[in-house]
Amino acid sequence: MIEDSPFVAAAPVLVPMPAERPYTYAVPAGMRVVPGSIVRVPLGPRQVAGIVWDGAVETVDAKKLRPIEQVFDCPPIDHSMRRFVDWVAQYTLSAPGMVARMLLRAPEAFDPEPWIEGLQRTLIIPDRMTDARARVLETAEGGLAWTRSGLAHAAGVSSTVIEGLKARGVFETVMIPPRPVVAAPDPSYAVPELMPDQSDAASMLRANVAAGAFNVALLDGVTGSGKTEVYFEAVAAALDQGKQVLILLPEIALTHAFLERFQQRFGAKPGEWHSDLPPRMREKVWRQVAEGTVRVVAGARSALFLPFKELGLIVVDEEHDPAYKQEDRVFYNARDMAVVRGHIGGFPVVLASATPSVESRVNASQGKYNRAILSARFAEAALPQLKSIDMRRAPPARGGFLSPVLIDHMRKTLEKKEQSLLFLNRRGYAPLTLCRVCGHRFGCPVCSAWLVEHRFRGQLVCHHCGHNERRPEACPECGTLDHLVACGPGVERIAEEVVTHFPDARTIVLSSDLMGGVRRLRLELEAIADGEADIVIGTQLVAKGHNFPNMTLVGVVDADLGLANGDPRAAERTFQLLSQVTGRAGRTGKKSLGLLQTFQPDHPVMRAIVSGDAEAFYEREIAERERAALPPFGRLAGVIVSAVTRAEAEGHARGLRRAAPEASDLFVLGPAEAPLSLLGGRHRFRLLIQGERRADMQGFIRAMLANGPKQRGSVRVQVDIDPQSFL
Repeated sequence: MIEDSPFVAAAPVLVPMPAERPYTYAVPAGMRVVPGSIVRVPLGPRQVAGIVWDGAVETVDAKKLRPIEQVFDCPPIDHSMRRFVDWVAQYTLSAPGMVARMLLRAPEAFDPEPWIEGLQRTLIIPDRMTDARARVLETAEGGLAWTRSGLAHAAGVSSTVIEGLKARGVFETVMIPPRPVVAAPDPSYAVPELMPDQSDAASMLRANVAAGAFNVALLDGVTGSGKTEVYFEAVAAALDQGKQVLILLPEIALTHAFLERFQQRFGAKPGEWHSDLPPRMREKVWRQVAEGTVRVVAGARSALFLPFKELGLIVVDEEHDPAYKQEDRVFYNARDMAVVRGHIGGFPVVLASATPSVESRVNASQGKYNRAILSARFAEAALPQLKSIDMRRAPPARGGFLSPVLIDHMRKTLEKKEQSLLFLNRRGYAPLTLCRVCGHRFGCPVCSAWLVEHRFRGQLVCHHCGHNERRPEACPECGTLDHLVACGPGVERIAEEVVTHFPDARTIVLSSDLMGGVRRLRLELEAIADGEADIVIGTQLVAKGHNFPNMTLVGVVDADLGLANGDPRAAERTFQLLSQVTGRAGRTGKKSLGLLQTFQPDHPVMRAIVSGDAEAFYEREIAERERAALPPFGRLAGVIVSAVTRAEAEGHARGLRRAAPEASDLFVLGPAEAPLSLLGGRHRFRLLIQGERRADMQGFIRAMLANGPKQRGSVRVQVDIDPQSFL
């Protein structure tokens, strides 16, 4: 066992690799380690960072043990975080080392940040005084230490003035601790005036924080109801208690607008954590979160694995969003894991959404979650009027995709100098390109998917593996020139159609694959909010939390798109997405309209959205899930077997199926070829395991994997507990 003595013989260390258990290392005399210490250890020919873990060490000949090389000068990973890593590994059937790897993603942060050389005023007066020198001395009054560049900037002088004063002994060199990446937020900086229902919800959240125990609140409010301002009150309450706060956001694109709202409320920005953050800044944030300097973090799902020192609240904004599901290496849903993190740490969790997931709604109805409802928009702004356009009765012109009804409303919106949004959840120009002469279709050479034409870039792109090629002039099959035709619309094609109808309108296309990346995307969003665009055409990116004050018309180009697949969550996701995107209209109180182009106006999803009767939709969807024993009333897990050859993948999948243990409360479907049967050059087969809510899904799958064929050659097996994607 690890002791508090400086003379420990051995310690278990969890290393960031697919290890099922910690490895045992010798602790050199004079080295002190405790559970949670971050250490450097030899692993084969390499040196890697690991975490000293809990539990007894294996009985191993001491002579065979390799020693811990270094203990980093870093706050240890606390007990609740270590328990969380173990829990995630057990639940997702992942190697604990791979979960720990997500915790150790900033290796340069394990050592303290170096102190900075600065300057401090002495009692010496310069022999010659100039205006510039006088400004410097006035700025440096009070005995504070300054960096050279900071003092020069504050005093409005060049660095040579500073150097001249230092040479005359007016300043002495001192060492300054590293600056915080963000200033400390002030809970009382700009306390808002809340509407009565907002105030009631905020009181509930503040009471949950004050209780200092685990609980989950579902903040269920229509778009524009001010959910953010409400959960900011929970953030303020946690800060008043000296706790750190984590706010999870589904998309990086949301971060910039959110940071500004946070700063308006608390007088300072939160720390950021997402994939677009520069490596040096990631290291600073990681270290200062561990030390407790950063009090609030706003980040993507991976922020859940930051080593908080005093975490006391997690908020999951847009809790229904599929972006919270990670489907790489460790398969986990950050929303569900946030609830687990709160349970282990004994602190509250807030889930916020205008269209909560069915799972969260059921948990609230069963009393597991507290539910606060915001049924009206802030300042009594009206929700948009919603109508469906029956495309069988009002079809578009030949070669077009916009109904005359939608075009007419867009024209009226332009005349009023207001903005229109056209939504189509399909990137690029067209989802398929084929030859009119021979029928050749352009497919991905390593995936069973069609190449999507991106006309702005002149490329054909696979949206699954990233393969891209130039769009040719001639068909590669028959050689015929100028007979390639684009089939179906993407946002670029809709933009082309809009320009033909409204050539003088300022049009912007918003998509996640825009040239210029996240930076350009943020500039485009700011331009729309500032009224610098008349018509916006966008993918699901535009549905997420943006506030466009002058947006009064939303047109959904293909409302049926999400319903045309075998996903058991198809109806729920379509309802959520369409509700969110139509909610972009009329957020500042102007009369607004949402139009849904559909060939199925009588579909329950369309009727629920148009009528505004979300409760009826949830009741129907929950009843169907219960009848089919689907989550949250039953359990699902996917096992994906992939290999370089189809025979290898199929053979291994069938071997796993035969190895499945007998169980009365669980059964296996498949194996069957995955809908996306070839991905990145690997053939894929899926098994789906379904069972009762209380069934031991993890134990069943462990037994199946243990009794089944071993992974050999190119075979790879991935387990997805609670799958969100069925491709």
